[in-house]
Amino acid sequence: MRSRKSLPPLLLEQVHLPWHAPGLVAGVDEAGRGPLAGPVVAAAVILDDLHPIAGLNDSKKLTAARREALYDEIRAKALCCSIAEASVEEIDRLNILQATLLAMRRAVLGLRLKPVLVLVDGNQLPVLDVQAEAIVKGDALVQAISAASILAKVTRDRWCERLHQQYPQYGFDGHKGYGTAAHLAALRQYGACVEHRRSFSPVAHVVDIARMAEPLAAARARQAAGQGAQSLLLSA
Repeated sequence: MRSRKSLPPLLLEQVHLPWHAPGLVAGVDEAGRGPLAGPVVAAAVILDDLHPIAGLNDSKKLTAARREALYDEIRAKALCCSIAEASVEEIDRLNILQATLLAMRRAVLGLRLKPVLVLVDGNQLPVLDVQAEAIVKGDALVQAISAASILAKVTRDRWCERLHQQYPQYGFDGHKGYGTAAHLAALRQYGACVEHRRSFSPVAHVVDIARMAEPLAAARARQAAGQGAQSLLLSA
């Protein structure tokens, strides 16, 4: 038997190629790691080779209208897909990385069909009971990951639209929870709402200021009440 050193260059290249067992391949991606509010959303998608979808790409490179159209097409044509999330409470308790991996794991476990291989965007992998591979910039390289990124992004953007109806003063329909100047200004003016991530420093700073201001506000309220009572006694 010839050693690896004696193999011709073409065969040496083939030796280094990764081999994956035949079967279903799922793509996984997330949306919402960076924002100051709301859950982190993950999606897993197994595409159907018999029903290709044109125009799949990293969701951030697509317009909102194109993402919406592709969202419906992916849901209609994929063999199966699953969307999951990790809550604000889980983000604050676990940290954003672990919460993201948890959402990814939930998305994979939610698939109707079990893949033999899971391709995940980025450089971190969730705990899974199937073979998985992390691919940096995978949302622009692997169609199944692109599809997952679109499902996750549209789902989270829709969530932000609904949150805007509840808390219009923050402008979630525009910045989608990211720490823009307008969002930070609203945080300073109105404080944090229940969907803000207390473990993120801009939110924590606002919460700390509000907490320190509470005793002073209470003292002023007591002082005003005392002065009001005194005025009533004098007028009587």
